[in-house]
Amino acid sequence: MHQKVAAVIIKIHPPLARPCLDTLSLPFPALRGKETVEMGSSSEDEGEEYLFKIVIIGDSAVGKSNLLSRYARNEFNLHSKATIGVEFQTQTLEIDGKEVKAQIWDTAGQERFRAVTSAYYRGAFGALIVYDISRSSTFESIPRWLDELKTHSDSTVARMLVGNKCDLENIRAVRVEEGKSLAETEGLFFMETSALDSTNVQKAFEVVIREIYNNVSRKVLNSDSYKAELSVNRVSLVKDGSDGSKQNQGSYSCCSR
Repeated sequence: MHQKVAAVIIKIHPPLARPCLDTLSLPFPALRGKETVEMGSSSEDEGEEYLFKIVIIGDSAVGKSNLLSRYARNEFNLHSKATIGVEFQTQTLEIDGKEVKAQIWDTAGQERFRAVTSAYYRGAFGALIVYDISRSSTFESIPRWLDELKTHSDSTVARMLVGNKCDLENIRAVRVEEGKSLAETEGLFFMETSALDSTNVQKAFEVVIREIYNNVSRKVLNSDSYKAELSVNRVSLVKDGSDGSKQNQGSYSCCSR
């Protein structure tokens, strides 16, 4: 298992390697203290690669695991059972000629026991906060999930509010406008998805991944006025003076494809 986890940390951009590996070292002690994992050649002409951690949070049975399996493997299990523990998949996206790897973590049922801890959020650059459009109680829980995310992660995390199961229009309990309104209030991206028929699933993940890449590129990689302060649990973005940039918001209804 340790080797399998280590294998995803290949040719990470050096400034970002430490927080990613520190995060993984918590559940996998064999990785502790390792700066890089050599897997083949890593010459400069192969281009830079980046690894970003993304977490999926929300109430039980809102479809988090199916969203991940649809995006990562194009699979959907109508009768999927909640598993105990933390699962993750790694997906690769090319942005500006660079290979960007998203390590997407799923709570896999832990939220049923209120067992999601700070270790799950540590090192996250992005988050999908998911509710079920056919169950209003899952939407009402979103503020609690946002509070937990704010408590245990950095303020620069790219956040997407996801109204899942939009294929269940005939039993919809949460209007699109309600999701958009909450997203605007909290400064989130917003999208409705269906893991069942794939509506907006790829788009939702890619919007978050691209926003993470843009944030890091703007604040760390492409600006002399910023520097990365590496700590055990995050990359802190530091600038001399105030940051005038503002996160762009976007919303996507279930019908947008």
